[in-house]
Amino acid sequence: MISLEEMGRRAKKASREMNRLGVNEKNKGLLAVADALAANCGKLLKENQIDVEKAAGNNMKASLIDRLTLTEERIQGMAEGIRQVAALADPVGEVVSMKTTPTGLQIGQKRVPLGVIGIIYESRPNVTADAFGLCFKTGNAVILRGGSDAVHSNQAIVDVVRESLIQCGLPEDSIQILEDTSHETAERFMRMNQYVDVLIPRGGAGLIRTVVEKSTVPVIETGTGNCHIFVDEYADIDMAVNIVENAKTQRLGVCNACESLVIHSALAEKAVPAICGKLAEHGVEIRGDERACQLFGDVKPATEEDFGTEYLDAIISVRIVDSIQEAIDHINHYNTGHSETIVTSDYHNAMKFLNEIDAAAVYVNASTRFTDGFEFGFGAEIGISTQKLHARGPMGLLALTTTKYIILGDGQIRA
Repeated sequence: MISLEEMGRRAKKASREMNRLGVNEKNKGLLAVADALAANCGKLLKENQIDVEKAAGNNMKASLIDRLTLTEERIQGMAEGIRQVAALADPVGEVVSMKTTPTGLQIGQKRVPLGVIGIIYESRPNVTADAFGLCFKTGNAVILRGGSDAVHSNQAIVDVVRESLIQCGLPEDSIQILEDTSHETAERFMRMNQYVDVLIPRGGAGLIRTVVEKSTVPVIETGTGNCHIFVDEYADIDMAVNIVENAKTQRLGVCNACESLVIHSALAEKAVPAICGKLAEHGVEIRGDERACQLFGDVKPATEEDFGTEYLDAIISVRIVDSIQEAIDHINHYNTGHSETIVTSDYHNAMKFLNEIDAAAVYVNASTRFTDGFEFGFGAEIGISTQKLHARGPMGLLALTTTKYIILGDGQIRA
């Protein structure tokens, strides 16, 4: 096991080698890795099964086991995501502006890699492949620290990627993973300013808070997802039922799942039984305010904490409101800045919701489950940023670059 410092040195060296690669070389490596992941499906499933069995033995809840589990379809999806990244335009080297000053200097900005990116994440083996694809395309080296729950899965994916890069004659140290998943090593990793240029945490609120508070490396914060759906008084109830069902029940343990439901009182008498009845068919526990409890028999009284909770489970909160403004105020108070939806046929209310909701992704008449790099056409994502500096929302290739000024002269000196 190599030391953290040695990993940092190797990553820094690899990032400089990556900076010399052209787009064709990077794409060749990405396509080779995609093919290798698909070809090694059996190996990856075998290693993943070790992690899944251990998680089940530790009584991990079903929604989190689902996040951990790889299937042949999901592995093929990882490979396809990398192929899509290869097909995207390379942002590195793009000159985004150029002007000529009165002194005759040409001053422009050129898009360049961030350098070495560190990612700390939990129980999501697909993040390993997604992170590699996006970082490699943008000329960044990446050091990964996955959770102990997925250690066999993550290591197997990294081994396949590195072997493929070696065969292509490309820098295998453009991806490395910490074998030691202890908290002590993670905290040392968070303080590796001399090697790591930016740190991205992906996981629950506890992980993100720890990284933000303890890291001395600049952090791009990917927040938790207390995502809301507001069923407006002008909503089509059948549409609302379908959207809520999809957003809540398609996958419970993901950050873009709906956790909170807000319903206008003018429609509540019909909407609450229809929506809650459909959720009950999926075994979803419903925790509502007093009016919601009166409108559907199988609703448990909600606490104040319920309205601000990301459950990642078969639980949802329900609040009845008397106006769109009350809905917006409620959502902005309790949300985590991730994804929010309004279901409505009223243009004015739709625009008001889009303009006033403070979140990374705001929808009209669509499921929050679309907040995803793959669905947004990025091929994959490095995470969903809920902060407001540098990057916000699903982070694709552009979010993994910065700019530097380039200045062209012909002998000018400053007077």
